[in-house]
Amino acid sequence: MTNPDILDGSFRDPAGQVHEIDGRIFRTVTPYGAPAFAKVHATNFLNDLVKTGDLVPYEIVQDPKIIELFPQAEYVLEHKRLNYISYPYEWSFNLLKEAALLHLSIAIQALDKDIVLTDASAYNIQFIGPKPIFIDHLSFKPYTDREYWVGHRQFCEQFLNPLLLRAKLDVPHNSWFRGTQEGITNEDLSKLLGFHQKLSLNVLSHVVLPARFQTRARNTQRTDTKKISERKGIAKTTYNSLLVQLKKWISTLQPKNTHNSTWGNYAEDNTYNDEENRLKADFITEFIQSTNPDLIYDIGCNSGAFSEVALKAGARQSIGFDFDKIAIDKAFKRATDKSLNLLPLYLDAANPSPNQGWKQSERVGFAERAKPDAILALAFEHHLAIGKNIPLQQVIQWLVSLAPNGIIEFVDKSDPTVQTMLSMREDIFPNYTPSAFESALSDCATIVNTREITKDGRTLYWYKRI
Repeated sequence: MTNPDILDGSFRDPAGQVHEIDGRIFRTVTPYGAPAFAKVHATNFLNDLVKTGDLVPYEIVQDPKIIELFPQAEYVLEHKRLNYISYPYEWSFNLLKEAALLHLSIAIQALDKDIVLTDASAYNIQFIGPKPIFIDHLSFKPYTDREYWVGHRQFCEQFLNPLLLRAKLDVPHNSWFRGTQEGITNEDLSKLLGFHQKLSLNVLSHVVLPARFQTRARNTQRTDTKKISERKGIAKTTYNSLLVQLKKWISTLQPKNTHNSTWGNYAEDNTYNDEENRLKADFITEFIQSTNPDLIYDIGCNSGAFSEVALKAGARQSIGFDFDKIAIDKAFKRATDKSLNLLPLYLDAANPSPNQGWKQSERVGFAERAKPDAILALAFEHHLAIGKNIPLQQVIQWLVSLAPNGIIEFVDKSDPTVQTMLSMREDIFPNYTPSAFESALSDCATIVNTREITKDGRTLYWYKRI
Protein backbone atom coordinates (compact mmCIF):
# COMPACT_ATOMS: atom_id res chain seq x y z
CA MET A 1 0.00 0.00 0.00
CA THR A 2 1.41 3.40 -0.99
CA ASN A 3 1.91 6.28 1.42
CA PRO A 4 -1.14 8.52 1.87
CA ASP A 5 -1.45 11.82 0.00
CA ILE A 6 -3.17 14.68 1.81
CA LEU A 7 -5.82 16.20 -0.43
CA ASP A 8 -5.02 19.89 -0.72
CA GLY A 9 -8.53 21.11 0.00
CA SER A 10 -8.57 19.67 3.53
CA PHE A 11 -5.55 21.28 5.16
CA ARG A 12 -7.47 24.05 6.96
CA ASP A 13 -9.41 21.80 9.35
CA PRO A 14 -7.68 21.26 12.74
CA ALA A 15 -10.04 18.34 13.43
CA GLY A 16 -8.65 16.19 10.60
CA GLN A 17 -7.53 15.85 7.01
CA VAL A 18 -8.56 13.86 3.96
CA HIS A 19 -6.11 11.44 2.36
CA GLU A 20 -6.06 9.28 -0.75
CA ILE A 21 -4.40 5.87 -0.90
CA ASP A 22 -4.61 3.82 -4.09
CA GLY A 23 -7.89 5.49 -5.00
CA ARG A 24 -9.44 5.00 -1.54
CA ILE A 25 -10.48 8.00 0.55
CA PHE A 26 -9.59 8.23 4.25
CA ARG A 27 -10.28 10.96 6.80
CA THR A 28 -8.03 11.17 9.83
CA VAL A 29 -9.27 12.58 13.13
CA THR A 30 -6.70 14.54 15.11
CA PRO A 31 -6.46 14.68 18.92
CA TYR A 32 -8.12 18.09 18.65
CA GLY A 33 -11.14 16.73 16.78
CA ALA A 34 -11.40 13.32 18.44
CA PRO A 35 -13.48 14.20 21.55
CA ALA A 36 -16.23 15.89 19.53
CA PHE A 37 -16.27 13.15 16.89
CA ALA A 38 -16.44 10.39 19.50
CA LYS A 39 -19.40 12.00 21.26
CA VAL A 40 -21.31 12.71 18.04
CA HIS A 41 -20.58 9.28 16.58
CA ALA A 42 -21.88 7.62 19.76
CA THR A 43 -25.32 9.23 19.28
CA ASN A 44 -25.81 7.41 15.93
CA PHE A 45 -26.85 10.75 14.42
CA LEU A 46 -24.25 10.45 11.66
CA ASN A 47 -25.51 6.97 10.79
CA ASP A 48 -29.04 8.33 10.63
CA LEU A 49 -27.87 10.91 8.07
CA VAL A 50 -26.16 8.16 6.09
CA LYS A 51 -29.40 6.15 6.01
CA THR A 52 -31.35 9.08 4.56
CA GLY A 53 -28.66 9.69 1.93
CA ASP A 54 -27.69 13.07 3.37
CA LEU A 55 -24.16 12.10 4.50
CA VAL A 56 -21.47 10.16 2.66
CA PRO A 57 -21.30 6.64 4.14
CA TYR A 58 -18.26 6.00 6.34
CA GLU A 59 -16.74 3.45 8.69
CA ILE A 60 -14.07 3.59 11.37
CA VAL A 61 -11.04 1.72 10.07
CA GLN A 62 -9.89 -1.28 12.10
CA ASP A 63 -7.16 -2.57 9.76
CA PRO A 64 -3.83 -2.08 11.61
CA LYS A 65 -1.93 -1.80 8.30
CA ILE A 66 -3.93 1.31 7.43
CA ILE A 67 -3.95 2.73 10.95
CA GLU A 68 -0.16 2.57 11.19
CA LEU A 69 0.08 4.89 8.20
CA PHE A 70 -1.44 7.65 10.33
CA PRO A 71 0.43 7.54 13.66
CA GLN A 72 -0.84 10.97 14.76
CA ALA A 73 -4.54 10.17 14.21
CA GLU A 74 -6.95 9.23 16.97
CA TYR A 75 -9.37 7.72 14.44
CA VAL A 76 -9.14 6.86 10.77
CA LEU A 77 -12.36 6.89 8.74
CA GLU A 78 -12.87 5.51 5.27
CA HIS A 79 -15.72 6.78 3.15
CA LYS A 80 -17.11 6.40 -0.30
CA ARG A 81 -15.17 8.04 -3.10
CA LEU A 82 -17.25 10.47 -5.13
CA ASN A 83 -16.79 10.27 -8.88
CA TYR A 84 -16.84 14.03 -9.37
CA ILE A 85 -16.12 17.01 -7.14
CA SER A 86 -17.80 20.30 -8.04
CA TYR A 87 -17.58 23.74 -6.48
CA PRO A 88 -20.21 26.36 -5.58
CA TYR A 89 -19.02 28.70 -8.33
CA GLU A 90 -19.96 25.99 -10.84
CA TRP A 91 -23.46 25.48 -9.48
CA SER A 92 -26.61 27.01 -10.89
CA PHE A 93 -29.06 28.93 -8.71
CA ASN A 94 -31.11 25.82 -8.01
CA LEU A 95 -28.11 23.64 -7.21
CA LEU A 96 -26.90 26.24 -4.71
CA LYS A 97 -30.40 26.51 -3.28
CA GLU A 98 -30.64 22.74 -2.79
CA ALA A 99 -27.24 22.73 -1.10
CA ALA A 100 -28.32 25.54 1.24
CA LEU A 101 -31.53 23.73 2.17
CA LEU A 102 -29.64 20.50 2.88
CA HIS A 103 -27.22 22.34 5.15
CA LEU A 104 -30.07 23.93 7.11
CA SER A 105 -32.02 20.66 7.27
CA ILE A 106 -29.00 18.88 8.77
CA ALA A 107 -28.41 21.75 11.21
CA ILE A 108 -32.04 21.59 12.40
CA GLN A 109 -31.94 17.81 12.83
CA ALA A 110 -28.60 18.05 14.62
CA LEU A 111 -29.78 20.67 17.10
CA ASP A 112 -32.69 18.43 18.04
CA LYS A 113 -30.05 15.86 19.09
CA ASP A 114 -27.99 18.48 20.97
CA ILE A 115 -25.44 18.61 18.16
CA VAL A 116 -24.37 21.64 16.10
CA LEU A 117 -22.40 22.25 12.94
CA THR A 118 -19.05 23.93 13.53
CA ASP A 119 -19.07 25.84 10.23
CA ALA A 120 -21.21 26.51 7.16
CA SER A 121 -18.88 25.95 4.23
CA ALA A 122 -20.58 25.32 0.90
CA TYR A 123 -17.57 23.16 0.00
CA ASN A 124 -18.82 20.61 2.54
CA ILE A 125 -21.60 19.67 0.14
CA GLN A 126 -21.29 17.74 -3.09
CA PHE A 127 -23.78 16.29 -5.56
CA ILE A 128 -24.51 12.76 -6.71
CA GLY A 129 -26.51 13.44 -9.83
CA PRO A 130 -28.86 16.28 -8.83
CA LYS A 131 -28.98 15.25 -5.14
CA PRO A 132 -26.84 17.14 -2.60
CA ILE A 133 -24.90 15.19 -0.01
CA PHE A 134 -22.87 16.34 3.00
CA ILE A 135 -19.25 15.14 3.02
CA ASP A 136 -17.55 16.48 6.18
CA HIS A 137 -17.95 14.03 9.07
CA LEU A 138 -15.95 16.31 11.37
CA SER A 139 -18.19 19.38 11.08
CA PHE A 140 -20.28 18.28 14.07
CA LYS A 141 -19.83 18.84 17.80
CA PRO A 142 -21.99 18.61 20.92
CA TYR A 143 -24.23 21.62 21.57
CA THR A 144 -23.22 23.96 24.39
CA ASP A 145 -26.01 25.71 26.26
CA ARG A 146 -26.79 29.21 24.94
CA GLU A 147 -24.15 29.17 22.22
CA TYR A 148 -24.41 31.30 19.10
CA TRP A 149 -24.73 29.93 15.57
CA VAL A 150 -21.04 30.36 14.81
CA GLY A 151 -21.54 29.53 11.12
CA HIS A 152 -24.16 32.21 10.44
CA ARG A 153 -21.84 34.68 8.71
CA GLN A 154 -20.24 31.95 6.59
CA PHE A 155 -23.66 30.59 5.65
CA CYS A 156 -24.76 34.04 4.50
CA GLU A 157 -21.59 34.61 2.47
CA GLN A 158 -21.47 31.19 0.79
CA PHE A 159 -25.17 30.33 0.45
CA LEU A 160 -27.63 33.13 1.14
CA ASN A 161 -25.91 36.13 -0.44
CA PRO A 162 -25.08 34.39 -3.74
CA LEU A 163 -28.73 33.32 -3.96
CA LEU A 164 -29.95 36.85 -3.20
CA LEU A 165 -27.64 38.27 -5.85
CA ARG A 166 -29.61 36.38 -8.49
CA ALA A 167 -33.02 36.54 -6.79
CA LYS A 168 -32.92 40.29 -6.16
CA LEU A 169 -30.59 41.63 -8.85
CA ASP A 170 -30.60 38.98 -11.60
CA VAL A 171 -26.82 38.65 -11.36
CA PRO A 172 -25.40 35.10 -11.39
CA HIS A 173 -23.05 34.37 -8.50
CA ASN A 174 -20.60 32.19 -10.44
CA SER A 175 -17.86 34.60 -11.53
CA TRP A 176 -17.91 36.52 -8.24
CA PHE A 177 -17.79 33.37 -6.13
CA ARG A 178 -14.99 31.92 -8.23
CA GLY A 179 -13.01 35.14 -7.84
CA THR A 180 -13.28 35.29 -4.06
CA GLN A 181 -13.76 31.55 -3.33
CA GLU A 182 -15.35 32.45 0.01
CA GLY A 183 -18.62 33.82 -1.35
CA ILE A 184 -20.14 37.30 -1.20
CA THR A 185 -19.81 39.39 1.93
CA ASN A 186 -22.74 41.06 3.65
CA GLU A 187 -21.05 44.41 3.18
CA ASP A 188 -20.69 44.00 -0.58
CA LEU A 189 -24.22 42.75 -1.09
CA SER A 190 -25.65 45.49 1.11
CA LYS A 191 -24.03 48.12 -1.14
CA LEU A 192 -25.78 46.67 -4.19
CA LEU A 193 -29.29 46.28 -2.81
CA GLY A 194 -31.82 49.06 -3.31
CA PHE A 195 -33.48 50.94 -0.46
CA HIS A 196 -36.77 49.06 -0.68
CA GLN A 197 -35.01 45.69 -0.94
CA LYS A 198 -33.23 46.46 2.34
CA LEU A 199 -36.57 47.02 4.09
CA SER A 200 -37.35 43.31 3.95
CA LEU A 201 -37.14 41.93 7.49
CA ASN A 202 -35.16 38.92 6.27
CA VAL A 203 -32.70 41.00 4.27
CA LEU A 204 -32.38 43.46 7.14
CA SER A 205 -31.72 40.66 9.67
CA HIS A 206 -29.28 38.54 7.66
CA VAL A 207 -27.54 41.07 5.39
CA VAL A 208 -27.91 44.75 6.23
CA LEU A 209 -27.53 44.75 10.02
CA PRO A 210 -24.71 42.15 10.04
CA ALA A 211 -22.92 44.27 7.41
CA ARG A 212 -23.16 47.31 9.69
CA PHE A 213 -21.95 45.35 12.70
CA GLN A 214 -19.01 43.97 10.73
CA THR A 215 -18.04 47.42 9.44
CA ARG A 216 -18.31 48.90 12.91
CA ALA A 217 -16.23 46.12 14.44
CA ARG A 218 -13.52 46.56 11.83
CA ASN A 219 -13.41 50.31 12.37
CA THR A 220 -13.26 50.03 16.15
CA GLN A 221 -9.72 50.73 17.31
CA ARG A 222 -9.96 48.82 20.57
CA THR A 223 -12.05 45.70 21.12
CA ASP A 224 -13.54 45.20 24.55
CA THR A 225 -12.79 41.49 24.93
CA LYS A 226 -14.37 41.38 28.38
CA LYS A 227 -17.73 42.52 26.97
CA ILE A 228 -17.56 39.92 24.25
CA SER A 229 -16.80 37.12 26.71
CA GLU A 230 -19.74 38.17 28.89
CA ARG A 231 -22.36 37.94 26.15
CA LYS A 232 -25.11 35.54 27.16
CA GLY A 233 -25.71 33.87 23.81
CA ILE A 234 -29.11 32.69 22.63
CA ALA A 235 -31.57 30.10 23.87
CA LYS A 236 -31.76 26.80 22.05
CA THR A 237 -35.34 27.56 20.94
CA THR A 238 -34.15 30.84 19.42
CA TYR A 239 -31.28 29.05 17.68
CA ASN A 240 -33.73 26.55 16.20
CA SER A 241 -36.18 29.28 15.15
CA LEU A 242 -33.37 31.08 13.31
CA LEU A 243 -32.54 27.95 11.32
CA VAL A 244 -36.18 27.11 10.57
CA GLN A 245 -37.05 30.66 9.51
CA LEU A 246 -34.00 30.88 7.24
CA LYS A 247 -34.82 27.54 5.63
CA LYS A 248 -38.41 28.64 5.01
CA TRP A 249 -37.25 31.88 3.40
CA ILE A 250 -34.64 30.28 1.16
CA SER A 251 -37.15 27.68 -0.02
CA THR A 252 -39.21 30.55 -1.51
CA LEU A 253 -36.33 32.26 -3.35
CA GLN A 254 -36.46 32.15 -7.15
CA PRO A 255 -34.28 33.70 -9.86
CA LYS A 256 -35.49 37.20 -10.67
CA ASN A 257 -35.50 36.67 -14.43
CA THR A 258 -36.01 33.26 -16.04
CA HIS A 259 -36.53 34.56 -19.59
CA ASN A 260 -33.44 36.66 -20.34
CA SER A 261 -31.34 33.87 -21.81
CA THR A 262 -29.48 33.27 -25.05
CA TRP A 263 -29.79 29.49 -25.12
CA GLY A 264 -32.24 28.68 -22.32
CA ASN A 265 -35.04 27.90 -24.78
CA TYR A 266 -32.82 26.18 -27.34
CA ALA A 267 -34.23 22.72 -26.59
CA GLU A 268 -37.71 23.91 -27.57
CA ASP A 269 -36.68 26.44 -30.24
CA ASN A 270 -33.90 25.16 -32.50
CA THR A 271 -33.24 24.23 -36.11
CA TYR A 272 -33.81 20.47 -35.70
CA ASN A 273 -37.04 18.74 -36.69
CA ASP A 274 -38.32 15.56 -35.06
CA GLU A 275 -36.66 13.24 -37.57
CA GLU A 276 -33.30 14.99 -37.17
CA ASN A 277 -33.55 14.73 -33.39
CA ARG A 278 -34.33 11.03 -33.75
CA LEU A 279 -31.26 10.52 -35.97
CA LYS A 280 -29.14 12.31 -33.40
CA ALA A 281 -30.51 10.22 -30.52
CA ASP A 282 -30.02 6.98 -32.44
CA PHE A 283 -26.39 7.85 -33.21
CA ILE A 284 -25.71 8.67 -29.54
CA THR A 285 -27.38 5.45 -28.42
CA GLU A 286 -25.22 3.40 -30.80
CA PHE A 287 -22.10 5.22 -29.56
CA ILE A 288 -22.90 4.66 -25.87
CA GLN A 289 -23.78 1.02 -26.32
CA SER A 290 -20.51 0.46 -28.18
CA THR A 291 -18.19 2.36 -25.81
CA ASN A 292 -20.01 1.55 -22.52
CA PRO A 293 -18.77 4.60 -20.58
CA ASP A 294 -19.03 5.01 -16.81
CA LEU A 295 -18.62 8.80 -16.87
CA ILE A 296 -19.44 11.12 -19.74
CA TYR A 297 -19.09 14.87 -20.15
CA ASP A 298 -21.91 16.57 -22.05
CA ILE A 299 -20.23 19.79 -23.22
CA GLY A 300 -22.92 22.34 -24.07
CA CYS A 301 -25.59 20.17 -22.47
CA ASN A 302 -28.38 22.77 -22.63
CA SER A 303 -31.47 21.22 -21.02
CA GLY A 304 -29.83 17.79 -20.73
CA ALA A 305 -31.96 16.03 -23.36
CA PHE A 306 -29.05 14.14 -24.91
CA SER A 307 -27.50 13.34 -21.54
CA GLU A 308 -30.80 11.62 -20.86
CA VAL A 309 -30.45 9.67 -24.11
CA ALA A 310 -26.91 8.64 -23.16
CA LEU A 311 -27.91 7.57 -19.64
CA LYS A 312 -30.83 5.52 -20.92
CA ALA A 313 -28.48 3.89 -23.44
CA GLY A 314 -26.18 2.69 -20.66
CA ALA A 315 -23.87 5.49 -19.51
CA ARG A 316 -23.68 5.42 -15.71
CA GLN A 317 -23.13 9.13 -15.01
CA SER A 318 -23.21 12.37 -16.95
CA ILE A 319 -21.69 15.69 -15.97
CA GLY A 320 -23.29 18.36 -18.14
CA PHE A 321 -21.68 21.74 -18.77
CA ASP A 322 -23.22 24.88 -20.17
CA PHE A 323 -22.69 28.64 -20.15
CA ASP A 324 -26.37 29.56 -20.00
CA LYS A 325 -27.73 29.89 -16.45
CA ILE A 326 -31.34 29.14 -17.41
CA ALA A 327 -30.37 26.11 -19.51
CA ILE A 328 -28.47 24.66 -16.55
CA ASP A 329 -31.48 25.07 -14.26
CA LYS A 330 -33.65 23.32 -16.87
CA ALA A 331 -31.17 20.45 -17.00
CA PHE A 332 -31.24 20.27 -13.21
CA LYS A 333 -35.03 20.08 -13.27
CA ARG A 334 -34.88 17.31 -15.88
CA ALA A 335 -32.41 15.36 -13.76
CA THR A 336 -34.52 15.81 -10.63
CA ASP A 337 -37.89 15.06 -12.22
CA LYS A 338 -36.61 11.96 -14.02
CA SER A 339 -34.13 10.75 -11.38
CA LEU A 340 -31.24 10.94 -13.83
CA ASN A 341 -27.62 10.60 -12.74
CA LEU A 342 -26.92 13.96 -14.36
CA LEU A 343 -25.14 16.87 -12.70
CA PRO A 344 -25.38 20.06 -14.80
CA LEU A 345 -22.70 22.67 -14.07
CA TYR A 346 -21.72 26.14 -15.23
CA LEU A 347 -18.77 26.27 -17.63
CA ASP A 348 -17.30 29.00 -19.78
CA ALA A 349 -15.30 26.70 -22.03
CA ALA A 350 -13.05 29.58 -23.10
CA ASN A 351 -12.26 30.26 -19.43
CA PRO A 352 -12.79 27.03 -17.44
CA SER A 353 -12.31 26.75 -13.68
CA PRO A 354 -8.57 26.81 -12.93
CA ASN A 355 -6.45 25.32 -10.17
CA GLN A 356 -6.74 27.96 -7.48
CA GLY A 357 -6.70 28.73 -3.79
CA TRP A 358 -3.69 28.24 -1.53
CA LYS A 359 -0.63 27.23 -3.56
CA GLN A 360 -2.97 27.09 -6.56
CA SER A 361 -4.00 23.58 -5.53
CA GLU A 362 -6.77 23.97 -2.96
CA ARG A 363 -9.47 23.80 -5.66
CA VAL A 364 -8.76 21.54 -8.63
CA GLY A 365 -9.31 22.95 -12.10
CA PHE A 366 -11.62 21.62 -14.77
CA ALA A 367 -8.87 19.86 -16.74
CA GLU A 368 -7.57 17.84 -13.77
CA ARG A 369 -10.82 17.14 -11.92
CA ALA A 370 -11.76 13.87 -13.59
CA LYS A 371 -11.06 11.73 -16.63
CA PRO A 372 -14.35 10.99 -18.42
CA ASP A 373 -14.63 7.92 -20.59
CA ALA A 374 -16.47 9.80 -23.31
CA ILE A 375 -17.76 13.23 -24.28
CA LEU A 376 -20.71 14.60 -26.18
CA ALA A 377 -20.01 17.97 -27.79
CA LEU A 378 -23.22 18.61 -29.70
CA ALA A 379 -23.83 21.92 -31.47
CA PHE A 380 -20.92 23.30 -29.50
CA GLU A 381 -17.66 23.73 -31.43
CA HIS A 382 -18.90 26.73 -33.46
CA HIS A 383 -19.47 28.71 -30.25
CA LEU A 384 -15.71 28.59 -29.66
CA ALA A 385 -14.49 28.68 -33.25
CA ILE A 386 -16.89 31.39 -34.48
CA GLY A 387 -18.12 32.97 -31.25
CA LYS A 388 -14.75 33.18 -29.46
CA ASN A 389 -12.32 33.31 -32.44
CA ILE A 390 -10.50 30.20 -31.22
CA PRO A 391 -8.80 28.38 -34.11
CA LEU A 392 -10.84 25.35 -35.15
CA GLN A 393 -7.86 23.02 -34.82
CA GLN A 394 -7.34 24.10 -31.20
CA VAL A 395 -11.02 23.56 -30.43
CA ILE A 396 -10.86 20.02 -31.78
CA GLN A 397 -7.60 19.24 -29.96
CA TRP A 398 -9.07 20.45 -26.67
CA LEU A 399 -12.26 18.43 -27.03
CA VAL A 400 -10.41 15.25 -27.97
CA SER A 401 -8.01 15.74 -25.04
CA LEU A 402 -10.94 15.47 -22.62
CA ALA A 403 -11.85 11.84 -23.32
CA PRO A 404 -10.66 8.90 -25.43
CA ASN A 405 -14.04 8.54 -27.16
CA GLY A 406 -16.65 11.05 -28.14
CA ILE A 407 -19.11 12.61 -30.52
CA ILE A 408 -18.45 16.09 -31.89
CA GLU A 409 -21.06 17.83 -33.99
CA PHE A 410 -19.82 20.07 -36.79
CA VAL A 411 -22.10 22.98 -37.68
CA ASP A 412 -21.47 24.25 -41.20
CA LYS A 413 -21.37 27.93 -42.15
CA SER A 414 -24.54 27.48 -44.16
CA ASP A 415 -26.44 26.60 -40.97
CA PRO A 416 -28.92 29.31 -39.83
CA THR A 417 -27.34 29.49 -36.37
CA VAL A 418 -23.88 30.24 -37.74
CA GLN A 419 -25.38 32.66 -40.27
CA THR A 420 -26.99 34.52 -37.37
CA MET A 421 -23.68 34.61 -35.51
CA LEU A 422 -21.97 36.07 -38.60
CA SER A 423 -24.72 38.55 -39.48
CA MET A 424 -23.35 41.30 -37.23
CA ARG A 425 -19.64 40.79 -37.88
CA GLU A 426 -17.08 40.20 -40.60
CA ASP A 427 -16.55 36.62 -41.70
CA ILE A 428 -12.88 36.12 -40.81
CA PHE A 429 -13.12 32.34 -40.84
CA PRO A 430 -12.08 31.11 -44.32
CA ASN A 431 -10.73 27.87 -42.83
CA TYR A 432 -13.96 26.99 -41.05
CA THR A 433 -15.01 24.20 -43.42
CA PRO A 434 -16.01 20.52 -43.19
CA SER A 435 -12.72 19.44 -44.75
CA ALA A 436 -10.71 21.53 -42.26
CA PHE A 437 -12.74 20.05 -39.41
CA GLU A 438 -12.15 16.48 -40.59
CA SER A 439 -8.44 17.16 -41.10
CA ALA A 440 -8.06 18.58 -37.59
CA LEU A 441 -9.97 15.68 -36.06
CA SER A 442 -7.95 13.11 -38.04
CA ASP A 443 -4.71 14.60 -36.71
CA CYS A 444 -5.54 13.47 -33.16
CA ALA A 445 -8.21 10.78 -33.54
CA THR A 446 -9.66 8.08 -35.72
CA ILE A 447 -13.07 8.92 -37.16
CA VAL A 448 -15.11 5.81 -36.38
CA ASN A 449 -18.39 6.91 -37.95
CA THR A 450 -20.22 9.99 -39.20
CA ARG A 451 -23.83 10.94 -39.73
CA GLU A 452 -25.23 14.03 -41.44
CA ILE A 453 -28.40 14.98 -39.61
CA THR A 454 -29.62 18.19 -41.28
CA LYS A 455 -29.88 19.49 -44.83
CA ASP A 456 -27.68 22.42 -43.79
CA GLY A 457 -24.78 20.08 -43.15
CA ARG A 458 -24.83 19.50 -39.39
CA THR A 459 -22.80 16.31 -39.04
CA LEU A 460 -21.97 14.06 -36.08
CA TYR A 461 -18.44 12.66 -35.86
CA TRP A 462 -17.75 9.68 -33.65
CA TYR A 463 -14.06 9.68 -32.80
CA LYS A 464 -11.59 7.42 -31.01
CA ARG A 465 -8.49 9.22 -29.76
CA ILE A 466 -5.18 8.05 -31.22
